[in-house]
Amino acid sequence: MSPVEIIPIISGLLLGALLGSTQPALRKRIGLSAALAISFLATTFSGEYRVSWGFLLIDIAVVVVAAVVGLVTLQRLRWSRG
Repeated sequence: MSPVEIIPIISGLLLGALLGSTQPALRKRIGLSAALAISFLATTFSGEYRVSWGFLLIDIAVVVVAAVVGLVTLQRLRWSRG
């Protein structure tokens, strides 16, 4: 796995951790907007768009899943400590 393939995963995890500190009402809008932007940047910087823009859909899914994992993990850690 090249470093370029790890960018959407790490970015999604960080996004999820950051979303944990936002208001629940804004979480979906901010999360979706940020996931789309991160995915677009990851697809563009990796050069995958030269092969197919379909890679953007894959990157969106990876970022969203990683963000959900990051958010749930952070919430469970807070719950277990609190």
